[in-house]
Amino acid sequence: MKNCLFTISLLTFFFSIPVLAQNTQPFNEWLEEFCAEALSAGISNETLDEALINIQPIERVIQRDRNQAESRLDFWTYIDRVVTDARIVEGRRRMTEDKELLQDVSERYGIPARILVSAWGIESSYGNYQGNDGVISSLVTLAYDPRRATFFRRELLNALRIIDEGHISSEAMKGSWAGAMGQLQFMPSTFIDYAKDGDGDGRKDIWGSPADAIESAANYMASSWRPGFIWGRQVTIPDDFDVSLSGLDTQKPLIEWSALGVKQIDGTMLSSADLNGSIILPNDNNHPAFIVYQNYRSILRWNRSHLFAIALGHLADRIGGQPPLQQQSLP
Repeated sequence: MKNCLFTISLLTFFFSIPVLAQNTQPFNEWLEEFCAEALSAGISNETLDEALINIQPIERVIQRDRNQAESRLDFWTYIDRVVTDARIVEGRRRMTEDKELLQDVSERYGIPARILVSAWGIESSYGNYQGNDGVISSLVTLAYDPRRATFFRRELLNALRIIDEGHISSEAMKGSWAGAMGQLQFMPSTFIDYAKDGDGDGRKDIWGSPADAIESAANYMASSWRPGFIWGRQVTIPDDFDVSLSGLDTQKPLIEWSALGVKQIDGTMLSSADLNGSIILPNDNNHPAFIVYQNYRSILRWNRSHLFAIALGHLADRIGGQPPLQQQSLP
């Protein structure tokens, strides 16, 4: 406790941030309590000193948390930004360049290589952009903010545990303003539960090792993925389609969706396979429409956003050679 208190003593004033006004507890008192909790959870004094020296809340992080952009984008704008020609081309190149690694991981975990590459591409442009924010500083800020303090306090403890286990230093632990890290943008708790040492060097380095990143992605998806099945596909729905039937809460066999007028995007009948699906309408005007299966739900475990899940599935399809989505519905 001595070292952690020394770190706190370096905080010579209360950090007054307007957006943190809800928290009436001075930051240095909050940090002292957190250090005591971290020590009791097994985090070493050395790690606390390394990670928390001169730490302070960051107003920009709170502002970003209050103003997340994805919910303000319509479907086509989001798809155009995420499923880019450059990302498709680079994904195909990675499929060739990392073929041996991807084939090995795909066979062991049952996840198609193109799905893993798509997740890698969307989250960090294949490791090229992982975020430049200090993860510990961001998580300290969000844990101090009362709005989601419980969630981010747990993430902060797990981030410190990752440092304590020697996977990365606090200085090198960079990521997004929200604490998502590395080539996969895993939150610390996801790292603790699913990160793998794919290259066998004794560290789970999702920042610098593609092998670790790819195997960690596969390990995360594997528990709910159904090998041999697709995530979903674009379909057409009739003008009088009952939109109350859309959403993940309603699952029907393909034959029942066909009877309701749902067709493949080229106007042909849906498959007669014994498979249940749900209709997803990600835009306000009911177009485009998608029929999605269990593996779509697996993607949603990664990010609870229909825009994200469809983009990941579609980028995987494009990497695999399938055509773009159709913006105009067929009669």
